[in-house]
Amino acid sequence: MAAAKLTKKEQDDLRARLLEEQQELREQLASIEEDSFAATQSEMIGDVGLDDEIADAGTITFEREKDLSIEQNVRDLLGKIDRALRRMEDGSYGVCSACGKPIEKARLKALPYADLCIKDAQARARR
Repeated sequence: MAAAKLTKKEQDDLRARLLEEQQELREQLASIEEDSFAATQSEMIGDVGLDDEIADAGTITFEREKDLSIEQNVRDLLGKIDRALRRMEDGSYGVCSACGKPIEKARLKALPYADLCIKDAQARARR
């Protein structure tokens, strides 16, 4: 795939996508945190107590772990988006952080927060 410099319009479109996704992820994160707080509060006031069956305790633990995993994934993606927006500001957006070559347009359009070209992303995935 040929790597080419992004036009101003292409970069503006990608910035708009990043900002929209950033807002959606922030809302999702707030919802996750609110739900987690509500669950913790209900456990503290006795809705879920130590007398529950082991299966119930296992389900609660599983749900808590799942929520923590989703929360971490959302935070990681927000970090990638924040870094992509900073790269747009400093002029390094679209340049592979490993080899310094331009990242393929198709890759950036699919993953606007990508910081590696396809070749370096594949190499990292094999590690």
